[in-house]
This record gives sequence, C-alpha cells and structure tokens, in this order.
Amino acid sequence: MQPYLPTAPFTLAPDAPIDFQMHTTFSDGQWTAPELLDHVASEGFALIAITDHDRPDTLEIIQALAGERGVRVVPAVEMSSVLGDDLLDILCFGIYPGLNDLAAIAQSTRTRQLDNVRETYAALQRNGYQFPRAAELLPSQDGEPRQLDDLVTLMRGHDYTEGMGPAIRGAGFDWMSADPAAIVAAAHASGALALIAHPGRGDGFVRLDAEQLDRLRETVPIDGLEARHPSHTPEQVEDFLAYADAHGLLVSAGSDSHGPPGILPIKYPAESCRALLERLGIEVR
Repeated sequence: MQPYLPTAPFTLAPDAPIDFQMHTTFSDGQWTAPELLDHVASEGFALIAITDHDRPDTLEIIQALAGERGVRVVPAVEMSSVLGDDLLDILCFGIYPGLNDLAAIAQSTRTRQLDNVRETYAALQRNGYQFPRAAELLPSQDGEPRQLDDLVTLMRGHDYTEGMGPAIRGAGFDWMSADPAAIVAAAHASGALALIAHPGRGDGFVRLDAEQLDRLRETVPIDGLEARHPSHTPEQVEDFLAYADAHGLLVSAGSDSHGPPGILPIKYPAESCRALLERLGIEVR
C-alpha cells in the first residue's frame, strides 16, 4: 500500500518552504488548527504536516480546513512511545483516514492518558491543592484538565509553581504510550511511513547515537529520522544525515512548533526532504 496524499500529484521546487512537524490544540499546541493554517498560508508555505500527538482522528477535519485556505497538508500524526526510560515519538506520514490499526493504537493511548490526567487531578485535590479558578483557566473544557499542559495551567494559575513538577508526578501522572514496534507495524499496514522524531533531543526524550539506532532498528523497522529539528546541534544534524544516507533511511525536517509564544513554523527547503517527498508521491524539481 502506498502512502496516502489527499491531493493530485504535484511538484515542488527545491527551495519550496515546508515544515513536517507542528501541533495544534487537538493535542498540546497553543493555537487552533485554523490559526495555524492561517499562519502558514500567510507565510507562503508550500507543504506542511500537522502532527498532533496520537490524533489521526482529526485528519479529515484538518484537510477540510486546509482546503478552505489553499494549504497543502500531508496527513500525519506523532505517536507516543518509549524506549527504556525515555520518550520515543514516532512521526507517521501519509496516513489513510478512518479506522485502522494505527487509529486503534492512538485511541487507546489517548483514552489511557485522559484517564491518567483525571486521576492525577483528583489526587492533587486530595493532596490539598485547590483549583477554584479552573473554569476560568480552562474555559473550553469547563475547567476539566485533559492533558499535562492543562494540569500545568491550573497549577500555575493558582500559584502552585514551587515544586509543581514533583507534585504532579507524585499525584500519579505518567506518560501513556504504545510499543514502538506495534506503532511502526500499524503504520506500515496502513501505507504510512514511520520516522523517529527528534532523535537527538534528550531532556526526557531519546538521544540516540549510531549504535543505539542500530539496536533499535533490529526490532523496529523505522523508515527514517527527523534529522532537522530545533533541538539538534549542527553536528547532530550532520550525524543523522550521514547515518540515514549510510542505511538508506528517509529524513524529515520539522520545527515542532506549538505556536506562540514558542517556536513558529520553520521554512525548510523541500530539497532537504527530497527522498521522503518522493515516497509520498511528490516530485521535487
């Protein structure tokens, strides 16, 4: 099965601006999908991927919003996994909409994460934290937290900043995830390509070197790496590009933008992801 692209085949110039990782309020972004799409349309991006965490269920909504704005969007998602004690995010590109194994894995992860956040919130209240301004701070959710960022918003909004991290973890918060091999198998079964997100990031996420990548690939047949990412040093970028070239892997480039006030989408040249674009059916010339 070929990766899914909901538009007719098209061509990009080598310097056409693209960004293959960004997030909206469908997961942990700061701007809504319409706001993000308005931004990339006004900035002249030729192609993007919105990679909300474990949200393949929003693909058709995003495509409809993008079509209204004349923005080309590759159907994509960032799936949550772990490797040892570190978070391992997997970017999947060219996803077919609808029910499939990847969608089922994502739904399970989201459900378990929501349950965990609710349990953590209840535990915080049992531990003496009070949130009288919850409805004001989370108006679109009637004051009910749904993800870690919501818990952080509530803690900060009630001046519980000192020791906030240990308090949330001590109340039971944990990252819900799925097995990386199962994610990649499900992605491949649905025609999608699976790449390791920000493989050199660290800070609670994986920071992989060549030897670790070799071991990972023995059991998880990834298609490539997000070589270009704001957390990567120039040396890491070169190392990941060299590794990908040596092993026939695809490379992607993403800002990991979550919207203002953080990093905004970055205009990477299409040439930097030529092989990935070609696998998606997009010619670069």
